Amino acid sequence: MGLKTANCVAHAMQTLRSTTYLRASISQRLAAPTYLVPGTAISTRIQWHGGVRGYATESQAQQPEQTAAPEIDFVKLESRPVRVIPASPSYFSGSPKFFDHLLRLESLLAKYATLPTVPAGEAPRMAWLKLPGFREFVGEQVPTKKYKGLLQILQRLNRIEPGVIPDEVRLTLKDFLRPGNPYALQAAQPTVDELGRARGKGKRKSSSAVVQLVEGDGEVLVNGKSLVEAFPRVHDRESATWALRSSSRLDKYNVWATVRGGGTTGQAEAVALALGRALMVHEPALKPILRRAGVITVDARRVERKKPGHLKARKAPTWVKR
Repeated sequence: MGLKTANCVAHAMQTLRSTTYLRASISQRLAAPTYLVPGTAISTRIQWHGGVRGYATESQAQQPEQTAAPEIDFVKLESRPVRVIPASPSYFSGSPKFFDHLLRLESLLAKYATLPTVPAGEAPRMAWLKLPGFREFVGEQVPTKKYKGLLQILQRLNRIEPGVIPDEVRLTLKDFLRPGNPYALQAAQPTVDELGRARGKGKRKSSSAVVQLVEGDGEVLVNGKSLVEAFPRVHDRESATWALRSSSRLDKYNVWATVRGGGTTGQAEAVALALGRALMVHEPALKPILRRAGVITVDARRVERKKPGHLKARKAPTWVKR
């Protein structure tokens, strides 16, 4: 055997002995592993813990034994919830108060859906809260679309026949009504006074007119002037007295009109509206004829405002290329 071969055999034997010792050392130290304990001094001796190198402590032998936590008694947990439950089912929504009202109305609708109802035109008229008032009522910015859905449920509950509507539904509907009763304040119907005069008011553009109508021989005075003096144009004169012309009552009534504001055209049409309303006080049966004539319909048209850069409301200055 040569020198080189002898060195190789010696090196192999040495490697085998070191590997056997290391395996025996690891197996012995795995039987009693050491752990890191916070707050204690760390020794410089290195040990192995489950194949991971760590540091042992000097006070390891003095540490008490660790005990497991007691088992959970699920019987005791049945009496109280595991987590805090909100009082409102809509607590985690964007509008909890709105959805609380919506869920309450939907439950009432499902509960009393089988009760007899009346047509929508025969249901009691209710003045529901408008959207700004409802937002103030709940203290939330409720979208318009969601509030319209709530109004549909209110109107459906309101259609329950008044004779069988439950008190629960009646009290709930009152929460969504506007303060007061706007529909109970009806305007007093105009009547003929003790002197036989009927009074009518009318407006057109910037003009307003008040007409006193009494039975007579067809005399017409506007601001103390005759009809020709007040309205020089024939078209304005015919427009002012069109209520009497269309109903063939020119020679039956005397007219005393007071008009102010605007121009002649606006004043003539304001007198026509006031005269038509005063004529209906004397003869209510003429309403279909006056309606077709257009003398009791308010004309709300106004002159469109002038725009900057334009000559009038829409007329632009002449465009010149150069």
